[in-house]
Formats: sequence, C-alpha cells, structure tokens
Amino acid sequence: MTRARVSDAPPGCAKEHQARLRRACLRRIASRWLKTTLVQCAWAGARKKASYLQAQFQRLRHRRGPKKAICAVAASILTAAYHMLRDGTFYQDLGADHFRRSAPEVQANRLARQIAKLGFTCTILPTAELEVSVYSILRLTSSLSDLTRRGSFR
Repeated sequence: MTRARVSDAPPGCAKEHQARLRRACLRRIASRWLKTTLVQCAWAGARKKASYLQAQFQRLRHRRGPKKAICAVAASILTAAYHMLRDGTFYQDLGADHFRRSAPEVQANRLARQIAKLGFTCTILPTAELEVSVYSILRLTSSLSDLTRRGSFR
C-alpha cells in the first residue's frame, strides 16, 4: 500500500485539491473507527504544547476553520504512522517553529519586500562572521573585574 493510498483511506478528510468538493463522509471505503480515532488523536496532538501538530493546527485553523484543520492534522498523523511502520523508525517531532523556519536569505528578501511596500528603501548586506574566542571572553571578563575592583567602572 502506498502513502497516497493510505492518506486516502480515512473518510471525511479531504485533500487540498478536493477542498471545494462536497463528499459524504461515510460513502468512502474505510473503517468507521479509523476516522474517529485519528480525529481524537489529532485533537490531543493539537493541544500538545510546542509541537509540530499544534503548529500545523494553529496555522490552518485561522484559514480553514477548526474542523478542516483537525482533519489535516489527522491525515498528518496517519502519514507519520505509515512511515514509522514502513521504515521501522520512531516519531520525531519537527517542532513548533517548523513552519516559521526558513533560509536567512529568503527571510531577508521577504522583509525587504515588506519594507518596500511601506515606501522605504533598504540595502541587504551579509554580516561578517564574528569569531569570538574563549581567550577574548576571558580577557574581557578579567578586565571588567579589574575595573570594578578599582571603582572606576561605577
């Protein structure tokens, strides 16, 4: 059974390209308990603090509503379970910041476009990598402690 066929199995959870079609939930071939169990697990996953499933639910809830968002989370759980069973691996949460992570260049270009829309101009230049050694930190802390002992730093 392929991943696409597994994600088609639960009734009532439409994919993105099927979102505008109305389909009866129980007409599709799948066991009734599968959808119920997956949706219950999805609600629990959506309430788990700082998790990928919560981030996915919150991101979709504002645009699609809570019921469609929970169906998307349930489909993600089913896909993850399929891959865990197929590969014999454990679940690895992607983290709450998964949808906010992007390459620095992409994020900088997006912010530059937003600044341009506000009517300002900006130039994006990469910063030089700062090399801070342990020796320079120790030297800085010792010089600060010398200044505070002498009383000239107050």
